[in-house]
Amino acid sequence: MSADDRKVVIITAPSGAGKTTITRFLLRRFEGRVAFSVSATTRKPRPGERDGVDYLFIGVDRFRELTRADAFLEWEMVYEDKYYGTLRSEVERIWAAGQSALLDIDVNGALSVMERHSGPTLSLFIEPPSLEELARRLSNRGTESEESLKARIEKAAWEMSFRERFHRRIVNDSLERACEETAGVVEDFLRGH
Repeated sequence: MSADDRKVVIITAPSGAGKTTITRFLLRRFEGRVAFSVSATTRKPRPGERDGVDYLFIGVDRFRELTRADAFLEWEMVYEDKYYGTLRSEVERIWAAGQSALLDIDVNGALSVMERHSGPTLSLFIEPPSLEELARRLSNRGTESEESLKARIEKAAWEMSFRERFHRRIVNDSLERACEETAGVVEDFLRGH
């Protein structure tokens, strides 16, 4: 695969904006053309999560070894000893299969990949219609305390301050429309337009 074919599609968004749902839609729509880049993490698997499918679960010491060896395209410590990152080998595995890599990562990670990957890259920022709507969506999940909800909204506001740095912004005010709009942008990118 030539360097021009080593494409990366980045999907990023504040938590609750619909990034994961849109990513799953893209994987179905572009099956055989794009493949999901499985992120590495040091956190423990949640019920139902599978190693190598949902995440690559590795220990803290091994993660640190890999950072020293520059094995990551991007990585960060989100909380004390809770690391997340995109292994170069994972992206290269996808390219070796003749596909484009699809990354579902946070805003910091997305900005890092955009700095470090010199090949063709499409970065998409999925945003909620408003912070109020995002707060409603997160609240409706029923998984947030008042304190954690406030922290997530503050983080979302900070992440949204970077939205102009991405190639395209997709407002998720209707999930079906946002999925189709995203797919159209990705199709154009994959075709080289």
